[in-house]
Amino acid sequence: KQWYQRRVAITAGEDLSSQFFLREEDIGKNRAEASLPRLVELNEYVSTSSTTDPVTPDLVKNYNVVVLTDSTRDEQLEIGDYCHANKIKLICANANGVFGSIFCDFGVNFRVSDTNGEQVLSAMISSVTQEAEGIVTCLDEKRHGFESGDHVTFHEVKGMTELNECTPRKITVKGPYTFSIGDTTKLSEYVSGGIVTQVKVPTTVSFKSMRDALNSPEIIPTDFAKFESPYQHHLCYVALSRFVKEKGRSPKPYNSGDNTVFLDTAKNVNESLKLVDEVNEDVCRKFANSCAGQLVGVQAVIGGATAQEVMKACSGKFMPIRQWVYFDCLEIVPEGLTEADCEVTNTRYDGQILCLGKKLNDRIGGQKWFMVGAGAIGCELLKNFALMGVGHNDGMLTVTDMDTIERSNLNRQFLFRSWDVTKLKSDTACKAVKVMNPGINVTSHQNRVGPETEKIYTDDFFAKIDGVANALDNVDARTYMDRRCVYYRLPLLESGTLGTKGNVQVVLPSITESYSSSQDPPEKTIPMCTLKNFPNAIEHTIQWARDQFEGLFTKSAENSSKYLSEPKFLEKQKTVGSMLGLLHGLKKDLVDDRPTSMEDCIKWARFLFEDNFHNTIAQLLFNFPPDQTTTSGAPFWSGPKRCPTPANFDVNDEFHLNFIIAAANLRAFNFSIPACRDRKYFAKVAESINVPIFEPRSGVKIAVTEAEAEAENSYDGSGSSDSLAVLQKELSAIPDLSSIRIQVADFEKDDDTNFHMDYITACSNIRAACYKIAPADKHKTKLIAGKIIPAIATTTAVVAGLVSIEMYKIISGQSNVELYKNAFLNLALPFFAFSEPITAPKNKFYETEWTLWDRFDIKGDITLQELLDKFEKEHKLEITMLSQGVCMLYAFFMPADKRKERSAMKISALVEQVTKKKIPSHKRALVLEICCNDDEGEDLDTPYINYILPQ
Repeated sequence: KQWYQRRVAITAGEDLSSQFFLREEDIGKNRAEASLPRLVELNEYVSTSSTTDPVTPDLVKNYNVVVLTDSTRDEQLEIGDYCHANKIKLICANANGVFGSIFCDFGVNFRVSDTNGEQVLSAMISSVTQEAEGIVTCLDEKRHGFESGDHVTFHEVKGMTELNECTPRKITVKGPYTFSIGDTTKLSEYVSGGIVTQVKVPTTVSFKSMRDALNSPEIIPTDFAKFESPYQHHLCYVALSRFVKEKGRSPKPYNSGDNTVFLDTAKNVNESLKLVDEVNEDVCRKFANSCAGQLVGVQAVIGGATAQEVMKACSGKFMPIRQWVYFDCLEIVPEGLTEADCEVTNTRYDGQILCLGKKLNDRIGGQKWFMVGAGAIGCELLKNFALMGVGHNDGMLTVTDMDTIERSNLNRQFLFRSWDVTKLKSDTACKAVKVMNPGINVTSHQNRVGPETEKIYTDDFFAKIDGVANALDNVDARTYMDRRCVYYRLPLLESGTLGTKGNVQVVLPSITESYSSSQDPPEKTIPMCTLKNFPNAIEHTIQWARDQFEGLFTKSAENSSKYLSEPKFLEKQKTVGSMLGLLHGLKKDLVDDRPTSMEDCIKWARFLFEDNFHNTIAQLLFNFPPDQTTTSGAPFWSGPKRCPTPANFDVNDEFHLNFIIAAANLRAFNFSIPACRDRKYFAKVAESINVPIFEPRSGVKIAVTEAEAEAENSYDGSGSSDSLAVLQKELSAIPDLSSIRIQVADFEKDDDTNFHMDYITACSNIRAACYKIAPADKHKTKLIAGKIIPAIATTTAVVAGLVSIEMYKIISGQSNVELYKNAFLNLALPFFAFSEPITAPKNKFYETEWTLWDRFDIKGDITLQELLDKFEKEHKLEITMLSQGVCMLYAFFMPADKRKERSAMKISALVEQVTKKKIPSHKRALVLEICCNDDEGEDLDTPYINYILPQ
């Protein structure tokens, strides 16, 4: 009866193990109807409905894409034949215990507009040869990044103008800076300049119907360590469909009778269809034992990947799965399970018990985990952990996130709704999963993780938890939590996404390397001279505008606010030059240009426009005229240097007026003047302002190289005490100083009413126009200025599912590193790869091997001399230097009297003396770094000392 109800879509208790829209009160109700109200809440702009009608060709005929889940093979074949014949895209997804599968049929000629999802590449050209195989050479600022077979087009080429906006040419890469584009002998001679841009060329792919693909499957591998498994799993799924058709249910876990029947069915299937050379009996038995039940991690992996295929079917963007994908996580199944271990108990965890047994399910309930971050991945993880029942007995999930919910979060952080905007993420997420599983124990915090919160997340806190799951969006926090986990010897589940790309890393105490053992390449930065004087891409002008926003409306306002509110603010300046620069800025803002009305702000904005986009560029062209040449005779304005044109203010230019409106309103905000949005008023006032004619000056130094730009930027100014005194006197003479109320404009990209993105978009695009760079709309500008990492719900779901699967292994106590899986995926390709975590590198002193997880534990408060003697006696190590944090406690080169004095001191007292701070009461131990010599006086690498303080 239970299986029959599931087939007719009636909610059963085991559905609660993985279906997060169902509640206990929904048991016995139709799953679609019970889920619909909660599904609609996700996005009110999407029309969503449910039906209880049978799935027939007549039901699906009006849809573009059909997704079948939990359907019989006969149903899949019937609907598959109809969809294939009627150009309807079909996706079939199944999650059965620890196994999953996806099948796609997008028709005979499916057009893919973008096969890989990567950003279009472009490069600046230095030369193009005239020959049968024309060679393009790019400037050696950076590698072009193209691959053979790519297509490219050109623009801004001088001389060989036939290349400009040409039909895309297929290239062959010759080197990191060169590639060939075919015959160029009939083209004009290349003179200079030009930009080459990659072109995404659409491709057409064909699919077989399910009926045809079933017998001759094309399978994308997901785990190269199980290279033969996908075809065995394909056979098992065919056998499962026959078993279910005959028995009306899946095989019972570890039931010998069902096991035998399933194996015989698989052999019969293979005998007739010849799917594999030989049936792997071990794989078939494991499949039969582990295909019942439901696991939220597997559902998330299959569901997330399937959702991405739906997006591909609708948009033609990214390469679809062709045509099968099989997934399994057999490693999580405990050894030695019996049929009795997997009997259901009429609880919400029955779906999990069917797969993993009662003992592991009980152990999950007692777990205490710390989850850092409640954003995109954090929401998915928290939902998964709640459905798994992590901490549902005497355990606990502790979640911390200091952020509040923004509207832009709602497209991928599905625990939040539109009415949750501005609420705290951690509180809201915890309340949401508490509704999903009322039995879960969960606590929310709003703390940033870092040294400043170590009085909260103390030694005692970490001693009581079983592991950490990171859901962070920055490397610094990830690295910090990694160090904490290494120190406390806790497992860490690390994950991240970037658009369609995702990764999962498992860190196991005393076994694997840590997150910090390998590092991503440093983020590329834009040279300062490029930003200031020679931009050649929209990214350069956006960053310039972003920097200017920070300087004008954040830093300057911050300085003014602190000057007005902190009596000793000026005393904190370290040099005369820095104080002089600060005072000039304060005088300019608080005396010379201090506004009292919106009209004053508009005047300030109009002068800023002139300085930004006319005067500075006119001075640049005065120093380096358009026909300027270098010492070698080459044109100065060539290669990455684009010759600009000064902008003349035009009130009818949308960007120009937008700049005035945004700049004036931001200035008004800084000085607590009410905002104004009347475009006609701004246009009238701006047009009436008399702007002095600019005359370029001789002797003005403009940085051409990066070294010159850095020197100019680091110049600390010069001045005398007299000029400082004059400025301070002028500032202190302001009569109504106490009445000035300064507000700081901290950059916030997601508020469309605060003028922040309006300013940066207008500022960037006007500068881009001066340098003949294509503009960017507000959305693209926000992505770049806000340094937004592309995040989509599909990848997040897959990654969180994989993290949940690895958590099962940790909780079960598996110590064999080969059973764990680090994951790398790109749903756009699609590409899936799994590898076992890298073991921690081993170091050695004498015959003692050690890794990053090892240390010298020393208990009790001893003197420095006792510590030195202890290492000499027990380890044959001479400590030559000893430090705590950045403070040197002992060094062989210290004066003899200082060494003698410190040698007699207790370590704790020495640390307090040197650091000039009391050891915090929550500290159980101190980390002491040491440098050592062996008995022959040679340097040795050794672990650190964990100095355990008396309690």
